[in-house]
Amino acid sequence: MQKNSSKQHWNVSTLVYMALLVALHLVLTRVFVIELGAYRISIGSVATIMAGLWLGPVAGGVCGLAADLIGCFMKGYAVNPFITLAAILWGVIPALAKPFFANRTKKMKAVGISVSIVITAVFSSLILTTAGLVIFLGYNFYAIMPGRLVQFACMIPLYCVLSCILYLSPLTSMVVSGISRTARPGGHSLEGR
Repeated sequence: MQKNSSKQHWNVSTLVYMALLVALHLVLTRVFVIELGAYRISIGSVATIMAGLWLGPVAGGVCGLAADLIGCFMKGYAVNPFITLAAILWGVIPALAKPFFANRTKKMKAVGISVSIVITAVFSSLILTTAGLVIFLGYNFYAIMPGRLVQFACMIPLYCVLSCILYLSPLTSMVVSGISRTARPGGHSLEGR
């Protein structure tokens, strides 16, 4: 019996790609970043978005969780549950939207990816991260919200463009074929262990 091709495969390749994407997220978010108090300018979330699109929603969520927790320990921050949930959603929501655009034209894939990123950004950046900054770190909502809206308006188009370029590139077929190849019989699958 043939397995469902949309099933998420957990194998050595998946774990390697997850580790690489978490490391990339950490470098882009904790090293190549502009920190401005309540505002952070970085493109690290693109790595988590790609983890979800390439590896599935569970792997994307795990990558977001791991990147946030490791990043907190690297910088000496306390873990903020709202911001951690926001990081998880960056890997989950675009991956859950993938069935709606996966078998479409490149233009429709780009539209689907962009819409899923905007929806994720509203929940993650504007709602959860802002709530985490206000509730746990004591920022004034009315003082930070205008700046967060400007940050949203500047960063989301960049996230959309980078994610579409990466997803529509040959890199996607390389990652997906590498994972499905090792998930076949004779591969190094972790399922059933």
